[in-house]
Parts: sequence; structure tokens; C-alpha cells
Amino acid sequence: MKHRYLLIAILLVGGCTLNKNPKVVSTDPTAGVVRLGYSLLPLNSGEIDPFLTQSTAAQQCQKWGYATALPYGETKTCTVYSGPQCLNYDVLLDYQCRGTSGTPYSVVTSNW
Repeated sequence: MKHRYLLIAILLVGGCTLNKNPKVVSTDPTAGVVRLGYSLLPLNSGEIDPFLTQSTAAQQCQKWGYATALPYGETKTCTVYSGPQCLNYDVLLDYQCRGTSGTPYSVVTSNW
């Protein structure tokens, strides 16, 4: 009887779509790369707000003097296994910084 309730609970929670807010995981200012990430349970699907995610990456790029950020890749890897079952996924979203805003170099003057 207890197993039946557990199975029902898993089925109810299993198909949920969760709103995810990716955070900055790693950066490379020299290459102009920002990597955002979030964790995802195996039976859940994660929804991200593309405008919020784009804005987060663009803000990091603008700190380095770039104008914007463009998405160029997504990686989903399993981080916790239980036998053949994956218990947790890490999703990484890669963004490339593009353009120049001109502000970091506007104070450079030449004596020539």
C-alpha cells in the first residue's frame, strides 16, 4: 500500500516543468565567453526565460567592454548516477560576447 502512494507521488511530481534562472558558472574575459548553468532533476523539464538569460550574459559581457552576448551552445551532463539512472543533470548555456561598446578604451589618448 505504501509503495502505491510513493508511485503516485512520483508520477505527480515527475512531469513538472520548473522555471529555472541560470546563474553565471564560469567566465573567460579573454575569449569573451560566459557560461550560465542550472541543475535539473531527471523527471522534470526546465523552462528558462530566454530574455532573462540573454540579459544575464549580456550584463557580464558589458562589464568587459563588449556590446552584447550571443548564445552558441548548450551542454547537458549527468552529475549523479544511481545504477543506470541519472539523478541530477547540470545544464550549461554558452554565450559569446560580441561587439564593443567603446567605453573601456575611450579614455586612451595618444601623444602623437
